[in-house]
Amino acid sequence: MKRISHIVALLMIGMIMFESCSGGDEPNTLTSQEKKEGFVLLFDGKTTDGWRGYLRNDFPANWVIDEDGSLHCKGSGMGEAGAEEGGDILYDKKFSNFHLKLEWKISEGGNSGIFYLGQENPQFDKIYYTAPEMQVLDNENHPDAVLGIAGNRQSGSLYDLIPAVPQNAKPFGEWNQVEIICFKGTVVHKMNGENVLEYHLWTKEWNDLVANSKFPGLNPDWANVAKEGYFGLQDHGDDVWYRNIKIKEL
Repeated sequence: MKRISHIVALLMIGMIMFESCSGGDEPNTLTSQEKKEGFVLLFDGKTTDGWRGYLRNDFPANWVIDEDGSLHCKGSGMGEAGAEEGGDILYDKKFSNFHLKLEWKISEGGNSGIFYLGQENPQFDKIYYTAPEMQVLDNENHPDAVLGIAGNRQSGSLYDLIPAVPQNAKPFGEWNQVEIICFKGTVVHKMNGENVLEYHLWTKEWNDLVANSKFPGLNPDWANVAKEGYFGLQDHGDDVWYRNIKIKEL
């Protein structure tokens, strides 16, 4: 009986280890629970299938897949000016109500961003002219961290509008887990397991918030965020890495 119990225990351990290896501990995989919930991968860690440049049919050459399976924007060393050589990328499908998960890692002094509900408009050469942005930043070394108001340009924030509270981003070179939930205009940003902000699109509060920001000067219609749009990643001229990009439509 003891031998049988020992064998059963070993089998259970083996099953747990298999589940761990095949269910999400490896980069760019889904856990069994995520599969049940309906999440799908947007990046497999091997190809750029489904991705292209903003206002482009091809994929920018400065975005590469590293050996560890991360999607890497290679910095130009010139900051935002250097981004002209590459450009923002987007996943070639529009989403409306969704739960997005991904991980990012930024370089020292680096800056990037995660966009959602974005549109492609030939009048604008960057996706940020039409899309809300979850900020990606090295808070310790990039000057944007002390600009804006009350930390609303730090990591996890709705860029230049609402600060992420608590501010729990990890230092440059370390992976951060983030989530964006969007449902009928209610938007939640999560970072490293905590809700850091919530807001509501298309409300009077939203319109007032945007009206007192820089965005109307970039696009007078910026507050009228589309109900369906693209998910995109920013080339800000700095090295940044993304992985485990997955989404569930709500």
